[in-house]
Amino acid sequence: MTLAGAKLHWGLAALVVAGNMIGSGVYLLPATLAATGSSSLIGWIVAGGGAITLALVFAALGRSQPDADGLPGFAERGLGRFFGFHTTLAFWAAALIGNVAIAVAATGYLAFFFPALKEPVNATLCNLALIWLVTGAYVLGVRTAARFAAITLVIGLAPIVAAVIAGAVAFDPEVFAASWNPTGQPLTATVPASLVVIFWAFLGVESAAVLSQRVRDPSRDVGRASIAGVSLATVIYIAASVAVFGVIPAAVLAQSSSPYADLIARVFGASIAGIAAACAVIKAMGTLGGWVMMAGETARAGARQGYLPRGFGQGDRTTRATPLLGGAIMSIVAVISNQPTLGEQFGLLIGVTSVLTLAVYAVCCISLLRRARGGGDRALALVGLGFSAAAVLAAAPGYIAPTLVFVAAVTLAWMFWLRRPAVDPAGPAH
Repeated sequence: MTLAGAKLHWGLAALVVAGNMIGSGVYLLPATLAATGSSSLIGWIVAGGGAITLALVFAALGRSQPDADGLPGFAERGLGRFFGFHTTLAFWAAALIGNVAIAVAATGYLAFFFPALKEPVNATLCNLALIWLVTGAYVLGVRTAARFAAITLVIGLAPIVAAVIAGAVAFDPEVFAASWNPTGQPLTATVPASLVVIFWAFLGVESAAVLSQRVRDPSRDVGRASIAGVSLATVIYIAASVAVFGVIPAAVLAQSSSPYADLIARVFGASIAGIAAACAVIKAMGTLGGWVMMAGETARAGARQGYLPRGFGQGDRTTRATPLLGGAIMSIVAVISNQPTLGEQFGLLIGVTSVLTLAVYAVCCISLLRRARGGGDRALALVGLGFSAAAVLAAAPGYIAPTLVFVAAVTLAWMFWLRRPAVDPAGPAH
């Protein structure tokens, strides 16, 4: 059985892009970035600029290759099947690992109501329940998952808007200044190191490109959806970051599992904070649903190109077995990544996910560089490649090592597995 292959309007695709980005990153990252403090604002601005550049890269790829089937198609067109294979498995793995981080963030806000969820065993059980709930939504169809992501984006923006208002009302320049550099280390060391963590919040910039076979006019709609979604997310991230660090000291943020609910509670009271926490849970669920869809679409595209068994997809249709297998893999990751606190588990997962995804972005930039016909696209590709490479190199070794192991394993799989051309009659070999 396969999932319905409905086509999406570019506006709905833009909401999917924004919804995939504005999720667990903005909700839990202030706690993760507490060690960097309010100077993380610099990182948000740099990451925002990099994300907009990458959005333009994917817009150029979509415009020049409207029939390419997502990121694997872009990589293969420019660099060959070896890189198409690596891109498929890397992005699929990143989506699945990142989904677990999103579930962790949702559990963190549920812990606002149920403190017992802060305990590792209870948190893991909750993570598993959330993963399978949204996997079920994707099984119902792509359009169902996309609409769910769009609706939850609107709901999820409510606590962010409330937090920004609370920050404007109660902003204390002294608190913001005191949190500027908690460790006392040079900003040249702390800010670059925070980039790979911050960029977690921008993962999703490629969502419209991944869904290129699901939008009505890929040559036009991929670019529109990418730029609109990234721009919306960037403005919200910067405003929210200033708000939270201007009210809550960095040392307090480090212990928080629901930073924005805590901010709203300080300004407007616990009852309003409870509503905000509930909205955050709903939004995180929508983000999780959107990324479950990204994982499924990547596996389908990989099957179409011959990189994964044909049971993962049939042409432009995703088999129901694909999200179910993804749910099983996410469940395993949720268990083995368990840490003493939700914040530590979240930090580990997003670090590895960000490095993997930035590596995929770099491959796509190189692909555009090789196929670009104009100087503008070449310049975009070079800037995007430079940003992606710099962010990866600045990451902690503990985040880079798993990526290197993964690349080595995938290379061995390529060498000893089938290296035949794509044979799916529903999609031409490239």
